[in-house]
Amino acid sequence: MSADISSVQSCEDFSRERLQLNQHLEKMTEQMENVSVKLSWMAYDMVVLRTSPDLSESLKCLENEFLKCKAVICGPTDGQDKKSHPADDVVKTN
Repeated sequence: MSADISSVQSCEDFSRERLQLNQHLEKMTEQMENVSVKLSWMAYDMVVLRTSPDLSESLKCLENEFLKCKAVICGPTDGQDKKSHPADDVVKTN
């Protein structure tokens, strides 16, 4: 009789553990699905950004402005002479 009670109790314990395991597994699966969705959106955004023709133009303009600012702050580099200093262009246009 006591063997029946202990086997029923161990069966209940096993069922409880299995239920908890299933809940944990479901939660982990949901988290992985969320990560997969985020990763897919990141990949999509990267493809869109890299294939946008306007992005290339914007980056070139930004790079030119950066070089002008750098030249004003640091002075002309070896490839530039004093006459073509970007600060002079700013003064002339204003």
